[in-house]
Amino acid sequence: MSTLSILMSNRLTRRRLGGVLLAGAAVQMLPRTAFALDDAEASALIDRAIADVHAVINSGKPEAEMIADFEQIFITYADSRTIGQSALGVAARSATPAQMEAFTLAFRGYISRKYGRRFREFIGGKIEVTGSRKLKSFYEVRSIAHLRGEAPFELLWHVSDASGKDLFFNLIIEGVNMLASERTEVGAMLDRRRGDIDALIADLKAAG
Repeated sequence: MSTLSILMSNRLTRRRLGGVLLAGAAVQMLPRTAFALDDAEASALIDRAIADVHAVINSGKPEAEMIADFEQIFITYADSRTIGQSALGVAARSATPAQMEAFTLAFRGYISRKYGRRFREFIGGKIEVTGSRKLKSFYEVRSIAHLRGEAPFELLWHVSDASGKDLFFNLIIEGVNMLASERTEVGAMLDRRRGDIDALIADLKAAG
């Protein structure tokens, strides 16, 4: 099953709609900058991230080693704190600083394993950046994925320097929003644990 099929397997629910709205709110919460970042730098960041992804998937390493490499890519190129806070949603307001730190680390490992396995589907294929544009307080970098046996599809990367570094904080695959999707998944996990953030952290360490 392709990445797109997996991401689009669930119908839009009230929780998913809430995730879409929250993802939009996360974008609005990004601090306004003087745009030291420009479209060329945003595109260059994603070019480097894609090159690193290609290097991993074509390395021939065992899956466990590839997943570790994908986590390092996530550490290097993604704003894991912003993505994690969006995924946790309103529960982030009641979390202690220690819980947020533990959650961010657990979530980073979870999403690296999850999307790392998805990116393995790109073995023998390629992703290429096609352009970028400024949207509000961030840049959107457009890319096209070419997989063997599938029609090309679009990936959009949202890049900001609000953290003090040029990092991507969202990935959209043919309209399917990573922030919204993870908000839905993490919210369901938290619901099953009756809002227990520590139990959620344990779930994330075992999931992906």
